Amino acid sequence: MLLQFVAKRILLSIPLLIGITLVTFVVSHLVPADPLTAVLPERAWNNPETVQMYRERWGLDRPLHEQYLIYLRNLLHGDLGESYTTRRPVGTDLRLFFPATIELAAAAMLYAVTVGIALGVVSAVWSNRLADHLARLIALVGVSLPVFWLGLLALQVFYANLGLLPGPGRIDTRLVAPPTRTGFYTIDSLLAGQFDVFLNTLYHLILPGIVLGSYAMGIIARMTRSSLLEVLSLDYIRTARAKGLAEQRVVIGHALRNALIPTVTVVGLTFGSLLAGAVLTETIFSWPGIGRYAVDAATKLDLPAILGVTLLIAVVYVIVNLITDILYGILDPRIRVG
Repeated sequence: MLLQFVAKRILLSIPLLIGITLVTFVVSHLVPADPLTAVLPERAWNNPETVQMYRERWGLDRPLHEQYLIYLRNLLHGDLGESYTTRRPVGTDLRLFFPATIELAAAAMLYAVTVGIALGVVSAVWSNRLADHLARLIALVGVSLPVFWLGLLALQVFYANLGLLPGPGRIDTRLVAPPTRTGFYTIDSLLAGQFDVFLNTLYHLILPGIVLGSYAMGIIARMTRSSLLEVLSLDYIRTARAKGLAEQRVVIGHALRNALIPTVTVVGLTFGSLLAGAVLTETIFSWPGIGRYAVDAATKLDLPAILGVTLLIAVVYVIVNLITDILYGILDPRIRVG
């Protein structure tokens, strides 16, 4: 049943992804600018033969529908094209930058889910008390503060003034990056036996992870509180209390599991958006992730890179939504996938 559901969702996602590539391809080519202006130096435009050579090299001299069909054909062979600016295959660039974003997003979601659910539970259990007011205040601050301001403030206070946490970058400049095997510094450093690099990498994830996860933390806390308050008022919870079960067992064992179903949706969508690239956080903390790569591609009209990033983000959302649907069935057996 579960395998059939997964296979069905994967098959249905194929036309969705093709439609996304079509829309992105058309919109990117409707921009009233020539992508070669960001690639070729000014003196090259004095030589029409050079310009024509580059147009032929990247297929920019062909009609739009031919360019799209060529792109789809290459995509079926795993070829995302060559970046105009880096002169590398787009797939190579994505493998280079995406692991950094995954590490950052994972750290942010770990903070957001742990703190957010804890605050939501505290707020619901002690509703309208001091703990509830404090928890809601923290959640409100997390949702309200702009990421760029919170990031700059965190760097100023914890790095520049107090020196408690490291500054921008994935590791200290005095350390050598681990040999690239997966692209994840945490994993590659462990595989290479560089435990000092591993600890330093975790150390560098704290500040940007908290900054990036603050908004998600506030949303998760508020959603958990609202959902848990509703579940705690249901009949089966009153029955569990009437049987003499401990309050902790009632809340954690009975109420929280059902209350987390709406929260799972928020977590899935938020994690997808974080993986799509937290541009401001990556810029402030000099994090070489997919967000900065996407911004550079957009500003330089690097069409293959833009299409590659868009397709990657779409695939991420499809996978996250699939995992979210499967978690529904795990949290609530009444929900059947298939």
